Formats: sequence, C-alpha cells, structure tokens
Amino acid sequence: MAASPSLDLADARLGVLGGSGLYAMQGLEEVRELEIDTPFGTPSDTLRVGRIGDLEVVFLARHGRHHTLTPTEVPYRANLWAMRSLGVRWILSASAVGSLQEGVRPLDMLIPDQFIDRTHQRPLTFFGEGAVAHVGVADPFCPVLSALLGDATRPLMPGGRQLHQGGTYLCMEGPAFSTRAESELYRSWGCDVIGMTNHSEARLAREAEIAYATLAMVTDYDCWHSDHDAVTVEMVIENLQANAALAQQVIRAAAEKVAERRPASASHHALRHALMTPPERVPHLTRRRIDLFTATYWGAYETAES
Repeated sequence: MAASPSLDLADARLGVLGGSGLYAMQGLEEVRELEIDTPFGTPSDTLRVGRIGDLEVVFLARHGRHHTLTPTEVPYRANLWAMRSLGVRWILSASAVGSLQEGVRPLDMLIPDQFIDRTHQRPLTFFGEGAVAHVGVADPFCPVLSALLGDATRPLMPGGRQLHQGGTYLCMEGPAFSTRAESELYRSWGCDVIGMTNHSEARLAREAEIAYATLAMVTDYDCWHSDHDAVTVEMVIENLQANAALAQQVIRAAAEKVAERRPASASHHALRHALMTPPERVPHLTRRRIDLFTATYWGAYETAES
C-alpha cells in the first residue's frame, strides 16, 4: 500500500452546494460552466467555476437550477465525485430546514454538528462491489469548517435573527413534509432542525475526503408548533426568499475566510485508516470508479495495472 503524501491545499478549490432558493452564486468572477461525466452518473446541473479573489469556487445547484430534482432524485454521488474531480477540498452547503425547537425561529440560521438519518432510498457510499471502507462520522460535519462558517455568519445576522452554532439535523426522505406524529417524535429525540438533503452529502463528502459544513436556513416551525397548523409551500417560499440574500452574503464572506486560512481538516485524511480491502483484491471496474479517492493510498489505478 502506498504511503499517503502530505496534503497541499494551496491550489484546492471551494465547493458551494446551493439548495432550495439558492440556484446561483453572486459575485463569482470569470465564470465558466463545465459538464462533468462521472462513474456515478450525471450531476444535478453543470458546475459553474469562478473566482472570489484568489480562491477558485465551484458552484452546483443540488436540485438543478430550475429545481427539477426531488431530494431523493438528487444524484449525490455524482455531485460529490464531480466536485472532488475539480479539486474541491471544502464544501459549504446551504439548505432550507424546518425548526423542531421553539428557540430556533423561522429566519434564524443554524450550523449543525450532528445528524440523524431517516432516509431509506439513497446510496450512501462510493464503496461496495468488491471494495470496503469504513470512514468515521462521529462528527459528521467538519468542526474546523463549521467554526469558520460561524465566524463568517455571525457579523452578518440582522437584528432579531439568531445564529445557532451546533445542533442536530434530522434528515428525512421527503418530498412530503412530516406528519405531526413524526414531528413530535423527532422533537423528543432532541433534534433541532429537519431537512431532506444534508446527511446524504455529509457522508459522501467524508468518503471523498472533503471538509463539509452546512448553513441551515430556517423557513418554518414544521407542523408541531401550535401557531403553524401545517407547513405550506407558500410559507416556505416566502421565507426562502427572505433568506436568499443573507445566504449569498454569508457564503461570500465564508469563501473569503477559506481563501485566507485554507484550513486543514481531519476530513482531508478520512480514508487513511478506513480502507479495508487489499487493493489487489478489488475488481478492476470498482478500482477505476473509486481511484479518485484511493489513489493517494493505493497508487493510481494505471500504476497499479502496469
């Protein structure tokens, strides 16, 4: 097995995944659009590559720029593979969520540090088919990048709106919202917000050795709250629009901090002790598909074949 070289982040890129209400990123310069073919299918949309100062940024609308993909239909593996293939080593994710706690109010922002998975129709690993890896996700969101995102967000929060640093994100399958019984169950578990996408991305980002953090934008109180008899699309869209301008400012500020600090993270070495299968036992097609992630440890696929 090849020894892992030291990580050079000098030329790494920042990825931004835009969720509901965030289908483009303002302020990018020298933008070009790339179509990426991946071993896991076609990404949600073309990837837009541009610059913020000295940092190259890759933006992707996870639901497509016209919101044509349900949370289940989002090609998470293709999206993350494409990001990593373009040299992305940090991802900032923006997504709409419902609140499960009284103190987390609509139009607040929350940067989660934990999740609970309630999905059941999604591939959650790049591995399998002859290659086994067990990455650690005790802290599924990168603490280093999450702290940086908090530093960028806090000064921009308007009066009356609060930033919550830390909290548990319940990821449901969707696309329908919760029943009242489900909403009360998740509250009893101590969950803070509920959404439909970030758990899937966080797991795959860890396997791809990308530091991942989320800006969760609260749109509603889900259906448990006595003042909100039901979540409506109209309510969500109205608050999404109110959140969009702030999210653009936050992501740009966070991108500038990433450019300045280029923070190293344990996420960048997540596979170091996770690869279980000897590389010579991995089928050729599987080896080729995951070479983007494993070449650091196993050597490039072509080298292994020569």
